[in-house]
Amino acid sequence: MTSPANPAQRARRLLLHLISIAVGALIVVPVWFGVIGGFKDNGQLSTNPLGLPDPWAPDNYLDIVTAGVFWRNVGNSVFIAVASTFVVVAAAAMAAYVFARFAFRGREFLVTIFAIGLMFPFAVAILPLFILLRGMGLLDNPLGVILPQAAFGLPITIIILRQFFRTIPGEVEEAATLDGCGPFGFFWRVLLPMARPALATVSVLALVSSWNNFMLPLVVFTDQSWWTLPLGVQAFQGQYSDDTAKVLAYVVLSMIPALGFYAIAERQLIGGLSGSVKG
Repeated sequence: MTSPANPAQRARRLLLHLISIAVGALIVVPVWFGVIGGFKDNGQLSTNPLGLPDPWAPDNYLDIVTAGVFWRNVGNSVFIAVASTFVVVAAAAMAAYVFARFAFRGREFLVTIFAIGLMFPFAVAILPLFILLRGMGLLDNPLGVILPQAAFGLPITIIILRQFFRTIPGEVEEAATLDGCGPFGFFWRVLLPMARPALATVSVLALVSSWNNFMLPLVVFTDQSWWTLPLGVQAFQGQYSDDTAKVLAYVVLSMIPALGFYAIAERQLIGGLSGSVKG
């Protein structure tokens, strides 16, 4: 039998529950306000901001999902996010493999350089990055967003994958070598399949980071046909600044793809992070 909790333990548990409820409320209430607010008109938002709509007004959502501009922004965001994720995961996986499985002079120094990249704020690089992209002719070009996003995503991706690759026993590599696998064969046929949780983790992080990126597309794209969803939200808010309910509906719809992908990959994300921490 377990001994009953003493008053100090009960108080601590109660405090933890209250903190959890408060944190949950800080997350749930704004989302609830946005979702329900999209079904209201501005009058209802003023008089009954958190209550259910009366009557329900689905026109705000219907007007957005039937507009071609919204789906064009969605398509741009999907294309740029998927391309950025592929580039950063592919490059980081190969670099992390070398850093994790090969010993050479200067290895830890190079890893430290990538770790320092985690402390380098993106906003500091925006002006020289703009000049560089302009000189390369990549303004109003999706590569002007994809390549810098991949570059800034390399440090965290390499660190996570390197830690995971280091947990793979050396005996596995020796057995693969005896079966005729060279270094690349071991990487492609053995290491990557075993690292699926870590690959899913870094893919989710890269995808969500690209999806939410506002500053870089704002600097690179002057052609509205290449605008992503964050830029579309800003433009929509400026166009309908007096219609708060419709702006809320647009913001909620723009969050759904990223939230849906995160919900699907949540188990892999947690598993990959725990594996990298253990390494």
